[in-house]
This record gives sequence, C-alpha cells and structure tokens, in this order.
Amino acid sequence: MASNEGFLTEGQREMLKTAPPPPNVEVLSSSPKSPTLKSPGAAAKSTSVLLAELAEHHVKAPGGGKASNAGIAVRHVRRTHSGKHIRVKKDGAGGKGTWGRWLDTDGECHIDKNDPNYDSGEEPYELVGTAVSDPLDDYKKSVASIIEEYFTTGDVEVATSDLKELGSTEYHPYFVKRLVSMSMDRHDKEKEMASVLLSSLYVDVINPTQISQGFFMLVESADDFAVDIPDTVDILALFIARAVVDDILPPAFIARARKMLPETSKGIQVLQTAEKSYLSAPHHAELVERRWGGSTHFTVEEVKKRIADLLKEYVESGDTVEACRCIRKLEVSFFYHEVVKRALVLAMEMPSAEPLILKLLKESSEEGLISSSQMVKGFSRLAESIDDLSLDIPSAKTLFQSIVPRAIAEGWLDASFLKASGEDGQANGPDDEKVKQYKKQIVNIIHEYFLSDDIPELIRSLEDLGAPEYNPIFLKKLITLAMDRKNKEKEMASVLLSALHIEIFSTEDIVNGFVMLLESAEDTALDILDASNELALFVARAVIDDVLAPLNLEEITNRLPPNCRSGCETVSMAQSLLSARHAGERILRCWGGGTGWAVEDAKDKIQKLLEEFESGGVISEACQCIRDMGMSFFNHEVVKKALVMAMEKKNDRMLDLLQECFNEGLITINQMTKGFGRIKDGLDDLALDIPNAKDKFMFYVEHAKERGWLLPSFGFPDAS
Repeated sequence: MASNEGFLTEGQREMLKTAPPPPNVEVLSSSPKSPTLKSPGAAAKSTSVLLAELAEHHVKAPGGGKASNAGIAVRHVRRTHSGKHIRVKKDGAGGKGTWGRWLDTDGECHIDKNDPNYDSGEEPYELVGTAVSDPLDDYKKSVASIIEEYFTTGDVEVATSDLKELGSTEYHPYFVKRLVSMSMDRHDKEKEMASVLLSSLYVDVINPTQISQGFFMLVESADDFAVDIPDTVDILALFIARAVVDDILPPAFIARARKMLPETSKGIQVLQTAEKSYLSAPHHAELVERRWGGSTHFTVEEVKKRIADLLKEYVESGDTVEACRCIRKLEVSFFYHEVVKRALVLAMEMPSAEPLILKLLKESSEEGLISSSQMVKGFSRLAESIDDLSLDIPSAKTLFQSIVPRAIAEGWLDASFLKASGEDGQANGPDDEKVKQYKKQIVNIIHEYFLSDDIPELIRSLEDLGAPEYNPIFLKKLITLAMDRKNKEKEMASVLLSALHIEIFSTEDIVNGFVMLLESAEDTALDILDASNELALFVARAVIDDVLAPLNLEEITNRLPPNCRSGCETVSMAQSLLSARHAGERILRCWGGGTGWAVEDAKDKIQKLLEEFESGGVISEACQCIRDMGMSFFNHEVVKKALVMAMEKKNDRMLDLLQECFNEGLITINQMTKGFGRIKDGLDDLALDIPNAKDKFMFYVEHAKERGWLLPSFGFPDAS
C-alpha cells in the first residue's frame, strides 16, 4: 500500500491553491485533466519535497532578497489580506491580527462587573486622594439643616435637642450668627422665630459669652450682609435690641462692641440704631417685643387665660418654682402686670390662698422675673378698678389696702405706688360719681351695639342719658373696647363714629375724644399689644370718613402733653398712612370694610343706582340698593346727588325716593340735613351749570321742611 506521504490534507490543498509557483515549477492542478509537468524529473518528486520548496519560496522577500528567517515551517506563517507576510510565535501567540496564545490575559483585557463570576478582588488597586474635612464646615452645614427644619416646623424643643446632639459646643457662636443671618432675608415670622429660639437656648445650651460672640460676629459682618440685604442695619439693630429686651445680651454689649469696630463700618450704624431708635424709646420693651408679631404668637385673650390657669394650678399645688417657670415660659415680660393684677384678685376671692399668692409675687420680684415697673402697673390697674371689684367682693378695698403696705415693707412693691395711687385716687365730689355712673352705662350701650349693629337705637340711648358734655368719654370708651375685639367690631366702631358725628357729636367732641384716647395710649398698650397701630388706623379712618379734617391732626398733636411721646408717634403714623398712595381705599378696607367700597367707588355706585331709578326703576328696589351698600354714614351723598339730578333732569321723582328712604328710616334726619347742607354750600358753583338752581333748591327745602326731613335749625340760602 502506498505511503500516506503522497496524500495532501484539505488545508494543504487550500494553501497550494493560493501560493504562487516556484520559478522552476509549473502550476499544479488537482484536476485529473491537468497538464503534465514539463520537467521530466518533476514527477519523481514527492509531495513533501514540493511542499518544502513552496515553503522556501513563501519566505523570500518580494524583491528577490532572502528573508531573515528562511526555512520556517509553513504552519508558523500567516498571510494578511494585503498580501503581506507576518511571522507568528509558537502556539499562535503574538503578531498583528492574531488571536494570541490560549488563556493569554495580558494586553487589552477588562473585568466585566456583570459577569456572574466577577470578583471585586480582581480589580486593580487605585490610590484616591481625599480632601481632609474641616469640622467647622461640617458644623455649619449641620446647623443650616437644623435651622431650615425649625423654620418649617416651629418646634423649639426639636431644634434644641438636635443642637445638643450635634455637640461641638465650641462652635455655638457660629450657630447664633447662622440663625440670625438666615432669618434676615425672610419674613417677620422667621425673624420672630429666631429670637424665640435664641431665648430658649440661652444658658441651657448656649452660654452668655457665646451669645455675645455670635452677635459680635454678626455686627462685624454687617458690611457683607448689606450687599444682599439693603435694610441690614435696621434688622440687625432690632435683633440686638430684642436680645437686650429678652435679657440674653447685656446692654453693655453695645459699648464694648463699638470699641472693637472701625468707625466707618456699618456695624457702628447697627449699634447706634439699636441704642437710639429702639432701646432709648419709651416703652421700648413692648415695641421691640411686638415688632415682628409678638414673641408668643398668642392673642391677648389666650395669654390672659394661660395666666389664670397657671395661678389656679399654683394655688392647688403650692409649687412656687413651677409657677415661676410657667410665668417665664409665657415670654411676655411686658405683660407681667396682668399676672400681678390677676394674682391679687385671686387672693381677694380666696382669702385662704392669700399667703401663697403674696409669696409668689415676692419671689417673682426677688428673682427679677417681674420687674418693679410691672409690679407697680399691676397694683395700679387693680387700684383703678377696685370700686367695680367691690361689687363682687365687698371686702376688696380693705384687703387691697392691707396688702399694699406689706408689699412695700417687704421690698417687692416700690413706694412710688402710694404717690401715684394717691394722685389718681383723689375724689372730685359728685361729678366723679356721675362720670363713673356714665361709664358703666355706656359700656352696656356699646356692648349691645356690637351685638345688634343698631345705630339709631344707640343714638336714642345716648340722648336718653342726657350728658352731651361726656361725648368725648364715649368716643374713648368706644374705640378702646373695639380695639380689644375682632375687625368686625373695629369696623362697626368707625361706622358708628361717622354716624355720631352727623347726628349728635360736634367736631370738638371728636377732637377731645381722640386727645383723651391718645393721652392714655401708653396705658392702653398694657392691655392691647398692638394699640399704637390700631389707634393710628382709627385716627386715619376718621379723616377718610370726614369725621376729622387733616388740620385737626395738628390740633390734636399740639394739645397732647409734652411727655406724651407715644400719642404723638401715633398721630405721625396716621399721617403717614394718609399720605400713602390709594390711602382712602386701603384705610376704608383695613378691617375688611363694612362696605368694601372706596369713597370714589361708593359715589359712582350711588350715581348709577340713581340714574337707573330715574330711568324707570322701582322705589323699593332703589331703597334696597342703598341699604345693600351698607354705608349709612354716607347716605348724605345719596341726598346730595338725588337733589342735583332732580335739578338737572327737572324730574321731581327723586323726591319720592327720598321720602320713602326717610319713611323707612334708611336716611335719618341728620343725614338729610347734611345732604341739603352740602348742596347749600356749593350752590353758587351749581348755578353756573343750572341757572335756576337756587330757586329749585329753595323749593326743595320748603318741601323737605313740610315733611319733617330737615332739622328746624336749617336755614335758607341768601336770596342774593
């Protein structure tokens, strides 16, 4: 059997097909029809010899030169698509375009994290540079999140707990600075919350030195704050004043800080504003406490209820320390006179509790919880109402007179109280009793009016009292009672004041009443937290309603005592309100407005309803429209416009409307008289447009008098 050497494998056949023939060899063909070799000795050559020759030819250089590695086995030779020959390593490793050796992991390999057999330990190690964190920066970031959460929730206890858990007590001055600075460009609510939180943290969490350091850092950075917050000086000054009022910052801080700041810095301006504009003002504590809405977020009634509850609880438990803590927690140091007054009343109602009550007041004074001025005010307020209290507690005056000397002797009531009460308590004979009786009666009348909203009935009640000389006292009592109630009652008081001015009050009565009211503004502020702003609105509203003339404000200011700074400031505030743009409309609606109409809107409304009635409207419908306007104090404008329209249209149908309004009590005789009076005052100007205006007006006056529309005192205009 022939040797296997003469047979070619499939791979060898493929190589023979692609390889060029050697110079001395004809092209071989596997076809049976291939021509025979020209060389006679070619047939005698074995296949292996041919392959060896071919291999030797393959490794020769193209230019005919010899390759550097002649004689390499064919299986180690690769041919690229470009025809170039490349040498490969044993086992197939190396060379361009080759697969590389089996399990060869060198070169471009990567670890696939998605591979099920992935092992993180096979990842190459890298040295990563890490910045060293600053503890102060970490602290600032942490407190910023605490403050943001506090502004959202308002929970003082949570904020206190979070700050304690944070630790790093040495950085607490930065917390003070960050808290105040973050609230500066926010609403008053957040500013108030910041002040409340600082007071809560004082001593227990942040010591006094750190509070001072934090505020100095704020003052020192005032120039930087001013770049983004234009009113930085005023805001920071108020924060400092508030801290002094809350007793968390000593007044001496201002003098010490001033020595450490450059004269040209805004920090100096901050300190000057705090000292001169806030801390030097009369009743500065009340003003500063209420500047951002009050530190308690409670209404006056809620505070009074809390005081009553804590006093009752104290009488039951006898725990003076706990009672003082509850008083301190109220955070209304400017209102502690109410604690004194209610405590004394409770001692009179429950004689057995008197020793406990006096012990509480004494310890509160000794601890500095209730200041001397607040103690005197509390006693003074009770002295003023002792007569009324005696109606319920017959022995009230005797008990009070026995408590006062004991309090002075023990040192917790200033002796100046005796002098003040002696001056206030001087009797004025029968007139004094008459005034007291009048005050009691008008309080009942005003309360009934707030319930019924019946102005005619109130006017009849005042006329029945027969004391017109006390009209200013009525005005003072009306506004004082309204100030401690809701906006509805404030609006009703202003509407009533307009009606009274038309019906029975003279301008002099109104001026005298406001003078009395402003003289006692400081005392009113003891019971009503926002008294100054409320009074300013009442004064401004009186001007808008034509109850007062703008010149009357100057008269009121001149008649106030020189030391009545609070009253003068209230008048100035009212003048500022009146000088503002769209002041009339805003002031008319400051309490929700009984009508919702500005003066010009009301006039336009009246004009339209009269035109509609004149063109064929129904009397009852026109009366209802006038009633729906809800401006009874302004019905004189209806009378005036109705008369002018009657003259212009030569249509006396308007007189029928006025008659119906008068019959229904919709337009009072005083409103009628004022409306006719306004026509009388402008008759000369009216005659330029309506030549027979005077004749028509005289006819209307006669018509009105015959039907009782006008007061008998109303006179005819001059015939000339």
